[in-house]
Amino acid sequence: MAKQVRQVAQARPGKAGQARSGGRPAAVGRAVVTWLRSLRGRTIALTAGSLAVVAVVVVAGTLLLRHDDRPPIPDTRARRYDDVDVCLLTDDKGIKAGTTAAEVWQGMQDASLKTHARVSYAPVTGEQSAGNARPYLNGLLQRSCDVVLAVGRAEISAAAQTAPGYRKVGFVLVGTGGGETAGANVTRLDTGDTLRADVAGAVERAVDGRA
Repeated sequence: MAKQVRQVAQARPGKAGQARSGGRPAAVGRAVVTWLRSLRGRTIALTAGSLAVVAVVVVAGTLLLRHDDRPPIPDTRARRYDDVDVCLLTDDKGIKAGTTAAEVWQGMQDASLKTHARVSYAPVTGEQSAGNARPYLNGLLQRSCDVVLAVGRAEISAAAQTAPGYRKVGFVLVGTGGGETAGANVTRLDTGDTLRADVAGAVERAVDGRA
């Protein structure tokens, strides 16, 4: 029995050294061992439930005390926008897939990636006439849109009539309508296979022209 006691006593320094090398998690383990030793001499039935509680305490302490030096992962969804707004005026179909407005919208998004301009759109509901489209266009201008694109005959007509009074706003008219529109702040684009790229280029030039 005395020999066994000496063997245990000799083993303790080694275990203590291992605990010190483990850092804070090891300290939690030592605290649990000390608590268990304090119960020596008492009659306690360690059931499976009580053992599970001890395990949870050790694991929780390890997780809480573990230090993570890794830098936080940035939110890839976050985007920086400049104080420039590019707005699209469409007919009542909006940017529904398969429409010219949908392709124009894609070109605007392409330009936004390069210029960091905010893009938005507004559909004209109800009667498709220049008179009915004009209040929607005025709403975009009141929102301080720096570049306005128009798709649809009525929408183009309203934009063509309004452009001369807003020389600091760039207008991009896509498709036919509105008659022959002249002005340094007006760009006309035809529909076709390269429309998306044409829109992106026109928006980029209009945004850069404000600088």
